[in-house]
Amino acid sequence: MAQQATPVRSARLGRTLGPEPAAVSGVVLLLPGGDETSLRRPSSMRLPSAVRALGRRLARTGQRDGLASHLVHYRYRGWNGSEAHLAHDATWAAEEVVRRYGDVPVSLVGVDMGARAALHAGGHEAVNSVVAIAPWLPEEDVAATPEPVKQLVGRRVLIVHGTNDDESDPELSFRLASRAKKANRDVCRFEVHSDGHGLHQYRAEVQALTEDFVMGALFGRALSRPVRDALAAPPPLGLRMPLASGFGRRR
Repeated sequence: MAQQATPVRSARLGRTLGPEPAAVSGVVLLLPGGDETSLRRPSSMRLPSAVRALGRRLARTGQRDGLASHLVHYRYRGWNGSEAHLAHDATWAAEEVVRRYGDVPVSLVGVDMGARAALHAGGHEAVNSVVAIAPWLPEEDVAATPEPVKQLVGRRVLIVHGTNDDESDPELSFRLASRAKKANRDVCRFEVHSDGHGLHQYRAEVQALTEDFVMGALFGRALSRPVRDALAAPPPLGLRMPLASGFGRRR
């Protein structure tokens, strides 16, 4: 009996989160977390509600500017070593935006392993900004090629990490930000003191920071003073900027 061929999987964009604009002039792609190694198909049931909530919040805030917000559904649950499936899917998603909407700016907003995918895919020509929230990054190894940063030149980049993250080492994201800052001045990193990987204690502040950054990058809205200061400050100050309690409520 002939062996049945394995069906080819494809990534896809979810339906627009939040209110759909009459005309799209900018797009946010939400990249959820994943596993280091897994060839299983991702389950929509595993998607954190916080990721969807962030996408809806951005859609509401950017509706008058023409913002469309989409969740990216990966082919596989895992990064899978050199295959880097999640990064390839993020790049595909940016290309799909161009196909659907034309020449509009794209912001990649990733969480955990999705944040790593966002950083890798940031070099796509449609991408003008990247937000990496609690990025999962591999341990540094002198024998391994370091995480790339040159693709981020010309993009605005925001990294947010909890100092008590025991799932993805915040020191690794600081080192990556330091390397990226040498090639690109428009890199900043905020530390959420005492918070863990899920950033549950300061979720509202993290969402407000992401909103501030994305709306500024995509539509030229005025950035908050802390974000402006973080982008302008030399390392390490602008890469260890504390995220203040109540951020977004005092603007």
